Amino acid sequence: MKRMSMIFKSKANKALDRMEDPRETLDYSYQRQLEMLQKVRRGVADVATSRKRLELQINQLEQQQNKLTEQGKKALQVGREDLAREALTRRAGLDSQLNDLRAQYQQLQGEEEKLTLASQRLQAKVDSFRTRKETIKATYTAAEAQTKINEAFSGISEEMGDVGLAIQRAEEKTENMKARAGAIDELLASGALEDYSGPRDDIQAELDRMGSGPGVDLELEQMKAELGMGSAPKQLDAAPGQAQGQQAAPHQQAQPQPQRPYQPGEGQ
Repeated sequence: MKRMSMIFKSKANKALDRMEDPRETLDYSYQRQLEMLQKVRRGVADVATSRKRLELQINQLEQQQNKLTEQGKKALQVGREDLAREALTRRAGLDSQLNDLRAQYQQLQGEEEKLTLASQRLQAKVDSFRTRKETIKATYTAAEAQTKINEAFSGISEEMGDVGLAIQRAEEKTENMKARAGAIDELLASGALEDYSGPRDDIQAELDRMGSGPGVDLELEQMKAELGMGSAPKQLDAAPGQAQGQQAAPHQQAQPQPQRPYQPGEGQ
C-alpha cells in the first residue's frame, strides 16, 4: 500500500507539474497577499474604531466628573454637606472607571500602532512582490516564446514534427510517382507495354526508334568537323526503305542507266 501510494503521489505530482503555469501561480500568490493585506487593514480599522469608542466614553466620564465636582461645590455653598459628600463619592467611582478605560485606551492605541506598522510593511512587501512577479512573468513569457521558436527552427516541436513528416511523405510519394511515370514511358517506348489509347502501329514505332539514332551520329560528325578531326558531316539516309532499294538495284539492272554527275552526300 505504501508503494502504491508513493507511485500515485509521484504520478499526480508529475501531472500537476506539467499542468502548472508559473504565471498563474504567481498571480494567485499575489491575490492571496492582497487578501491578507486587506484583512490587516480591516483589523487596523476595527482597532481604531474601538479606540475611538473608548475615547468617547472617557470624555463622557470626564464631563460627569467635572459636573459632580461643580455640584459638590454648590452643595457646600448652600450648606448641604451631605450632598457634597455624595457628589464626591460618585466622582470617586468614576475615577476607577476612567482609570480602567484609560488603560484599555492605551492598550488599543499600542495595538493600532503595531497593526499600522505591520500593514505598512506588508504593503511594501506586496508592492515588491508585484514588481518581481511581473518581471518573472515577462521573463518566463519571453523564454517560452524563444523555446517555441527554437523548437520550430530545429523541427523538434510536436506541430513542426508533424509538418516535417507530412512533407517527407509527400516528397516520397512524388518521387515514386515520377519514377513510375518514367518507367512506364520507357516500357512504352521499348514496346514492352502496349498503348491502348490509340491504334497500334508497329511499323511507325520501328521507324521512330531507327530515326532517333542517326541524329547522334550527325551531331558527332559535325563536332569532328568543327574541331578539324574528320571530314564534313554526312547527310542522313532518307529512309531505311530507300537504302534497301539501293542495295537491291544491282540485281535488277535489266537496262543500262544513264550516267549522272556524282553528288556529295550520296550513300557510299
